[in-house]
Amino acid sequence: MNSTNQKVSRKRRISPSEILFKVIMYGILVAIAVCFLIPFMFLFLGSFKGESELFRVPFKWLPDRFSFDNYVKMFQTIPFFTYLRNTLIIVGFNIAGSLISCSLAAYGFARLHWTGRDKVFMIVIVTMILPYQVTLVPLFLLFNKLGWIGTFLPLIVPCFFGNPFFIFLLRQFFVGVPDEITYAARVDGASEFRIYLSILMPMAKPALATVAIFAFIRSWNDFIGPLVFLSGDELYTLSLAASMLKSPLNPNWALLLTLGSLMVLPVLILFFILQKYFIQGIAMSGVKG
Repeated sequence: MNSTNQKVSRKRRISPSEILFKVIMYGILVAIAVCFLIPFMFLFLGSFKGESELFRVPFKWLPDRFSFDNYVKMFQTIPFFTYLRNTLIIVGFNIAGSLISCSLAAYGFARLHWTGRDKVFMIVIVTMILPYQVTLVPLFLLFNKLGWIGTFLPLIVPCFFGNPFFIFLLRQFFVGVPDEITYAARVDGASEFRIYLSILMPMAKPALATVAIFAFIRSWNDFIGPLVFLSGDELYTLSLAASMLKSPLNPNWALLLTLGSLMVLPVLILFFILQKYFIQGIAMSGVKG
């Protein structure tokens, strides 16, 4: 009993230097968090202000009166729900295409043995170096030949052919799964697709949630793609709506802040709901290379 009490007391002893170190570290983290929150506070609070309040000197964070006039005016200025529908269509197909294609490719690179596998994987990773703007002109010429310009297809179809970063992320997770699990399934007569669908995919929920979050943010915030490939107001997305609200003579800062608040809110909600799986996916995908 005495030895047990001594061990407990030793564990509970924390030196003043350790306490000071933790206080400093937590203070630094809180300061960094506040720095990240300031733009969001300006965005959300600014959506309830008028144009004159935004540029008032001295600056005040809180509006004189919380008013929803900016939201009402924005809904009257642009067909918000039409743009929201178009954005959700693109986002939904992007998430589905990324999960299906990238998980299949990652399984092939991680669990199947074939000649030149590692070399092909390196080529896939190297394509991450190419910026989107470099391939934009060839893609436009290709989609123009196919007659896809002015439709959602250029923004949807490429997602069903994989994304290098998502493939890398899922491949790292699949590599970390013990070989004994898939070997036992093969001994029982399971096919490769059965192993992929029934064994590895349920285990990969954190990594798949991470890919889904990244795919959502990428397609939700995409501006260049819809700007180049879409034509006609009826096909526009929410990211293009910002350019419609702003004009050289009247920037409409209050409406832009309002639209920005509505666009940021789903991303924040999605992250807070899936943050547990997001953190697990990032951590587990880097366990083994």
